[in-house]
Amino acid sequence: MAEFSHLDDQGRARMVDVGEKPFSRRKAVAQGRVYMRRETYERIVNQSIAKGNVLEAARIAGIMAGKRTPDFIPLCHPLQIQQIRLDFTPEPGGAEGPCIRIQASARVYAQTGVEMEALTAVSVAALTIYDMCKSVDREMMISEICLLEKSGGKSGVYTRPRDAPGGPGESV
Repeated sequence: MAEFSHLDDQGRARMVDVGEKPFSRRKAVAQGRVYMRRETYERIVNQSIAKGNVLEAARIAGIMAGKRTPDFIPLCHPLQIQQIRLDFTPEPGGAEGPCIRIQASARVYAQTGVEMEALTAVSVAALTIYDMCKSVDREMMISEICLLEKSGGKSGVYTRPRDAPGGPGESV
């Protein structure tokens, strides 16, 4: 059974001491989707949502959130983020209908990973899409937020298996 590193031997929460860990280049890629009605999808793609350019607002929100991840996730280490990049892929159809696929990549040279920053960037970008479009579609569904890949550090490389729920999609 895996040890929970955020708990001390008495079960109390603690921030993991990374002071002795070596610095390494680290990268993480996460993804998620926002499913919506066809009309909403078309309005996003055609940039005709009254509040403005939905995807650019979501890109800025995701970048800002990724940089501020320790403010939202308890015990998460503050990092000197080198890059956060968000990409949006409109997907016109699927089992749940049209969606916007969000991918975020985060890079850092640090003693701890950057997975939470990539996942936070995707989550807040998805919430921003919802916020900007809720007046026309309250049925939107945020789904499939997951880690696609990570590299760096002691645990090395992780790549989400193609048959895992959510599927990897295309990396950024």
